[in-house]
Amino acid sequence: MSKTDLRPALSRMLPYTPGEQPPPGKFIKLNTNENPYPPPPSVVSAIRDAASGPLNRYPDPTASLFRRAAAEVLGLPGPDWILAGNGSDEILTILVRGFVGEGQKLRLPYPSYILYRTLADIQGASWEQIPFLDGWHLPAMFGEGGNDLRLVLLPNPNSPSGTVVPAEQIEQLAATLPCPLVVDEAYVDFADFNCLDLVRRHDNILVTRTLSKSYGLAGIRFGFLVAQPSLVAKLSNIKDSYNCDYLATVAATAAIRSQDWLKDVVTKMNATRSRMQSQLTDMGFNVTPSHANFVWCQHPSGRHADLHQFLKKQQVLIRYMDFPDWGDGLRISVGTDQQSDACMMMIERFLQSL
Repeated sequence: MSKTDLRPALSRMLPYTPGEQPPPGKFIKLNTNENPYPPPPSVVSAIRDAASGPLNRYPDPTASLFRRAAAEVLGLPGPDWILAGNGSDEILTILVRGFVGEGQKLRLPYPSYILYRTLADIQGASWEQIPFLDGWHLPAMFGEGGNDLRLVLLPNPNSPSGTVVPAEQIEQLAATLPCPLVVDEAYVDFADFNCLDLVRRHDNILVTRTLSKSYGLAGIRFGFLVAQPSLVAKLSNIKDSYNCDYLATVAATAAIRSQDWLKDVVTKMNATRSRMQSQLTDMGFNVTPSHANFVWCQHPSGRHADLHQFLKKQQVLIRYMDFPDWGDGLRISVGTDQQSDACMMMIERFLQSL
């Protein structure tokens, strides 16, 4: 055994593979569910002003500026209901670190966000995947308990499908589960409802959010948790000391206050999403109705990997995803109308060549 070997469990784990990030400007990029529009102008102004500020000092360890603004915007009782993080991925890491010990278990639906499994592997915990039923419905067993079950993660809307589990069912799950239920709302601004009210009524329902998608801040890295204050206080004890830097906190605060901008951009992107779904359906794809900023589709030809490579050669990036024991398909992010139309045109050209 080498002196520099990692823990045996880590050498066996499969790392999470993020979407391809090419150099700026060369590709139409519809593979990582980023917002195709620039962030609110107030964000750029806030960053510019902050750049002349106290960068030689450590930032506020609790990001209180953002937490106060977010509590007001989201209608929460106070900032003590919010824990800020370096992207929602860090919030998920804190949750797994806090609740799931070595040899204990977390649960997730399948297919969904594969990072959940990676976080369990890093912790030395186990994970249990519960497959969705036809139509992307959760089976009854998703709400069953077990002595070793310590955390349940539910992306809502889900990726790659863009589907949602109704709030009523989420509330029923929380009542039967013996552990916290984390509702990962990374894409919720593109949907018709959210679960923030459930957090008020149930101490074991937690909601995670990110500013990477709807607010156009994927390059900033800022996310947050909404939970009851007693739990937020406990989780704050195990986060990194200065986990949110000064510029990110200032940018996130300006973004969360830009609700008129958010409404306009979401309306525009949802209209583009609807048009994409219609175009793909007309080309013969099986399209899953989406509540997120992407579309999941499958073609009867099964040539998903070939289509992905064809588009890449045309400098159009989408996401090819293959789920063992489930199947493969294509996840296409919502771009601008011009970007989406260019992608649809290239897809049609590929299908005509079959």
